[in-house]
Amino acid sequence: MSHHLDSPLARQDARLDITDLYVFGGQTGTVFIINVCHSRGGEVAVPGFHPEGRYEFKIDLDGDVVEDITYRATFDDAAADGQQRFTVHRVSGIAATDPFVDGIPVVHGRTGTAVTSAHGVRAWAGRAGDPFWIEPDVLHAVGHAIQDGTTINLGDWHPAQAANLFTGATVYSLVLELPDAELTPRAANNRIGVWALASLATDSGGWRCINRVGLPMIHPLFTQYDEQLGDDLNAGAPRDDYATHGERVTAQIAACVGAYGTTADPDYHGQVVAHRLFPNILPYTVGTPAALSFAGFNGRSLVDNAPDVMFTLAMNTPISQGIGPESVTAKPAATFPYVPTLTDQP
Repeated sequence: MSHHLDSPLARQDARLDITDLYVFGGQTGTVFIINVCHSRGGEVAVPGFHPEGRYEFKIDLDGDVVEDITYRATFDDAAADGQQRFTVHRVSGIAATDPFVDGIPVVHGRTGTAVTSAHGVRAWAGRAGDPFWIEPDVLHAVGHAIQDGTTINLGDWHPAQAANLFTGATVYSLVLELPDAELTPRAANNRIGVWALASLATDSGGWRCINRVGLPMIHPLFTQYDEQLGDDLNAGAPRDDYATHGERVTAQIAACVGAYGTTADPDYHGQVVAHRLFPNILPYTVGTPAALSFAGFNGRSLVDNAPDVMFTLAMNTPISQGIGPESVTAKPAATFPYVPTLTDQP
């Protein structure tokens, strides 16, 4: 799993559980996508987006790991036909960090229908096929290796047996496409950093962060058997990630790499990888082809093989699930809203 059902708190309501974050170049600008409300996430009385929650894309423009722009989506209660009205606000500058600033509304819409603002901001929200794939035997074996500081033990499992755990699964996608001019000023080489939050209103009038997503596979690697760490990662801020979790993650990676014997200095390797993973944000160079690959992290497309990349990086040895994008039931599209949309209601 990339971020599916990653902690006890996130599992309490699948509508606030962000399964994946994608950032890539689209037809008219830069595309930001989060998926929530996974069909395998347990029963939800009214599937879709939480009417007392909000969903945010946080964008760092200058490399200081503090958001300079927040795009915040909120949803109304579902109508009789299951559709929900939504509004996306933009908050910029110092206010982008303030959960109590309303910001400027940039686009209004209704689930299942694409909308475009006068300034070229496009949005779509609705039910879609899950474009992510994961092999459950490999997933759990990796989690055990990280927990125990060992090599991955797959027993007599063979890639020919590989199957996608999420075949036929659905999600609810929030898709936002921004003109690249919306993302200025930017750091050197047009590099931005992105993460996403799902939060729930509290009785005291505040907001509680339920889920935080940056790079894929962080939770499957480190929190499968440490659920408190899952909640802690979701509650924190990217700028604090390494100081809070870096030493622990370094040690876990070093133990696994040491078990494989693929480096003369496992501790140094663990430290290098921990610095690549933290702060937990997804970097992207605006205007370039996105790829989360062995060559580096540059956004994430809907067909990137995130599990193989991240598992191999952590273990410093080739890890293959034996499946790829061919294993998903519904294929992504080349045109907006890019996700494999589903018109039928749940």
